[in-house]
Amino acid sequence: MTMMIIILTSLAMTILLYTANYLMTTKPDINKLSPYECGFDPLGDARTPVSIQFFLVAILFILFDLEIVLLLPTPWSTNTNPPTATILLITTLLTILTLGLLYEWLQGGLEWTE
Repeated sequence: MTMMIIILTSLAMTILLYTANYLMTTKPDINKLSPYECGFDPLGDARTPVSIQFFLVAILFILFDLEIVLLLPTPWSTNTNPPTATILLITTLLTILTLGLLYEWLQGGLEWTE
């Protein structure tokens, strides 16, 4: 009985929200149909190439952001594994990441101007 009430409530809410959305839509004007909604005319070409350094910094950010996810279960790992093995794995991961960042830095990959 409870499941039937949940299903009927969900169905009624869906129909209500869909009907409200359908009734509230208006015809978009010329400004809403333009690709730029800020009110300014476009100043340049939208297809200009993006610098590869931007993508490199974005990838590095994602890499070091994921490093936090890999290091997050460390306190729980010390309860199930020997502490020396946990410390060795963490040190190895941080060393590899640090050497990779140092290599990228020395190669000039983090420089914005050439």
